[in-house]
Amino acid sequence: MIDFSSLLQPDRDEPAHSLHALRKGDLEAWLGEQPQRVRVAVEAARFQAKPGEFVLLPDDDAAHWSAAVGLPEQPGPWDLAPAVARLREGRYRLANADAGASALGWLLAHYRFDRYRAKPDPLPLRVLLTREAARIDEWVEMAGAVALVRDLVNTPAADLGPAELEAAVRDVAKGFGAQVTTTEGDALDDGYPMIAAVGRAATTDRSPRLVELEWGEPAHPRVAIVGKGVCFDSGGLNLKPGSSMNLMKKDMGGAAHALALARLVMAARLPVRLHLLIPAVEDAGAGAAFRPRGIPARRKGLAGGIGNTHAEGRLILGDALARAAEEKPELLIDFATLTGAARVALGPALPALFANDETLAADLAAATAEAADPLWRLPLWGDYADMLKSDVADINNAGEGGMAGAITAALFLQKFVPADLPWAHMDTFAWMPTAKPGRPKGGEALGLRAAWQMLRTRYRPL
Repeated sequence: MIDFSSLLQPDRDEPAHSLHALRKGDLEAWLGEQPQRVRVAVEAARFQAKPGEFVLLPDDDAAHWSAAVGLPEQPGPWDLAPAVARLREGRYRLANADAGASALGWLLAHYRFDRYRAKPDPLPLRVLLTREAARIDEWVEMAGAVALVRDLVNTPAADLGPAELEAAVRDVAKGFGAQVTTTEGDALDDGYPMIAAVGRAATTDRSPRLVELEWGEPAHPRVAIVGKGVCFDSGGLNLKPGSSMNLMKKDMGGAAHALALARLVMAARLPVRLHLLIPAVEDAGAGAAFRPRGIPARRKGLAGGIGNTHAEGRLILGDALARAAEEKPELLIDFATLTGAARVALGPALPALFANDETLAADLAAATAEAADPLWRLPLWGDYADMLKSDVADINNAGEGGMAGAITAALFLQKFVPADLPWAHMDTFAWMPTAKPGRPKGGEALGLRAAWQMLRTRYRPL
């Protein structure tokens, strides 16, 4: 992973190229203050300060050129990202402002996933100088967390199975002295039967497991974060068609988000007792696979029917949520690439948010605005619970009729969360289907920054 700290440095008045960050309404006044050569360059380039527009500006000394970049009306983290690709290696400072939140986009515009390239493209390092030195660590940590999500989601399933996902958790834990425990084999069969059932058809080197990380003082408020870790989802015996299987390496995107959020919590030393839970499986379609209309046991004691084996994520999350609730946290958050229905309703860029607590929902709404990281709340509409009724069990894992799929999935998860425990569920895509400045096509953190903003506001460091 790139060293993001090298790309954002305190401004000590060293030589650097100037960047003029302009909104359309600022352009005329700014031009009036510029020498003739700059006005000519702007006119020749037809630069109008529209978002993402860029123009090089000459100087009497050719070595001291500068540039202008257009900004959107509402500031956000990706404002400077379009300029980065147009700049050569060197040092830069904003001439008329400071970077603020756009420092994150500057950093992440340098992200590359080139693990499998024989000759990676050379990466020019553009260093941004900032007067906001106190916030550098904050932006660098967030860039590292987003890059962690991207790297994990981008890695092919052949190289990222349950064991490798566990190793990623242990690698993060080492940096903060966190404790990691793993439950697998007979202990998994006995304690977490849904995780065991979903993962039992995978080969022995990709065996299912529940990975748990704990960190922080026991006296601090307990916060639980759960992430769906389906390292590859074939659909099981309800086999997905090839077109639907192409992106299933990203079905552990929820786990990647949960791990990245846990890393942010530990790096900031939030005064919480952190409990991270990642059920890690591969949903394979071999002879030992769990079957439609089967009724596997569940940790919470509910008997549930299997309506569809490719609705496996909610099964493993059920065991993990039940385990998290046993420790009586004061807050529970889960991330999952759970339903295609959420993508049909909201598209790839808007994670669906479900919450059983109005204060938590309001806090997340405020956080999404502050972090410019959108979430869209959908209802836990209780009347739809009838869609999950089973003729032979307490609940079915998949609703019939194909309607309200994101809601019924969330209602299934809610069965494993005590009613008095504030809980938020984020159904995220974890993927950019088309590239945008600072956000290449591939794995992406969607909802991570909003969740972090909520946590850091609620539990400020001591």
